[in-house]
Amino acid sequence: MSDLAKAIRDVPDFPRPGILFKDITTVLRDGALFAQAIDEMLARLSGKKIDAVVAMESRGFIFGAPIAHRLGVGFVPVRKLGKLPAETVSVEYDLEYGSATLEMHTDAIKPGASVLIVDDLLATGGTVAGTIELVQKCGGTIVGLAFFIELTQLRGRDRLAGHDITTLVSF
Repeated sequence: MSDLAKAIRDVPDFPRPGILFKDITTVLRDGALFAQAIDEMLARLSGKKIDAVVAMESRGFIFGAPIAHRLGVGFVPVRKLGKLPAETVSVEYDLEYGSATLEMHTDAIKPGASVLIVDDLLATGGTVAGTIELVQKCGGTIVGLAFFIELTQLRGRDRLAGHDITTLVSF
């Protein structure tokens, strides 16, 4: 098992009983491990033409922003309903226990732009599927999906069939 996987802390019964939460703050607090995670994600993206990095609130920002910075491209935040100040495009998506709405500024993606979507975790795929829809509504083309962790038993990858998916750590 990699140093990154070993550093992720399991927190039982969070946020509710029966859930085994994968806590990434143990990686983030270690500068060398955090840098390793960003470096390894970038290495797996080598050769892709990327015009913008899109990441979802809030832990996706932790990985998406440094990746965008290192690639020398713009960073586009996807936020929860009502958090962005200018005109937005929105999408409602299903969660395990309800639904939620994501928004992105309508002018955040140039039509035809090659977009990388980044998040900390691939679980059921609902959040990223909603984000894909937002990017496509704005005319962007998805060139890849990059995640720090994948929870394989939740089969989120199946929901995202047809997309190039990169993950560093799988449980």
